[in-house]
Amino acid sequence: MYITDFIATDIKALKLTDTIGKAKKMFSELIFTHIPVVDAGNLYGLIAESDLPSLDDDTVVLEEVQYMLQRFFSFNDANWLDLLKEFATNEANLIPILNEEKKYIGYLELADILHFFNKTPFLQEDGTILIISKNKNDYSLSEVAQIVESNEAKLFGAIVSNTDNDKVELTIKIGSNNINDVIHTFRRYDYDIILGIKEDEYLNDLKERSAYLQKYLDI
Repeated sequence: MYITDFIATDIKALKLTDTIGKAKKMFSELIFTHIPVVDAGNLYGLIAESDLPSLDDDTVVLEEVQYMLQRFFSFNDANWLDLLKEFATNEANLIPILNEEKKYIGYLELADILHFFNKTPFLQEDGTILIISKNKNDYSLSEVAQIVESNEAKLFGAIVSNTDNDKVELTIKIGSNNINDVIHTFRRYDYDIILGIKEDEYLNDLKERSAYLQKYLDI
């Protein structure tokens, strides 16, 4: 994805000489959590809607409250995963975009990035979501791909969804008619299956053995 295709300029950024009253009016007409503050192409930060209730004097200009401006942005060559992280970290639905000269060129909306994400094979293709885990020192993304493909399955995507001191957790989406074979192979390679299909053959086998043992004990 080229994020330049999604950069918008519909909403004009605020200036340092604009008043708190103007900022409040803009927020009342928009659905954004933040609005960029720009002068002469330079991004000074963003004013957050949640900060405005603490400002009673609507005649105060933004230049006088620069200490309240939040400073986050992305460059026009950022990838969509970095953008999602930026949105989440700053609890924002708008991110200002700068070019190579660090000049403000527009903004990205969270809705546009999510729309792109929703159209990726990771979400659109039919398949099975697995969450697997392994020791961090033994984990290899190439190994994960090899396990999937060795079972004639398709890997539609993989995301490192959690890490701690010892373990790494991956969420992967697989297209396969033999998902049980994939699960068995992951187990042979010492991966823990945290979340998989509701009933795989391994679990069924355990249940059958348990039921047989229970019958034996009841005799």
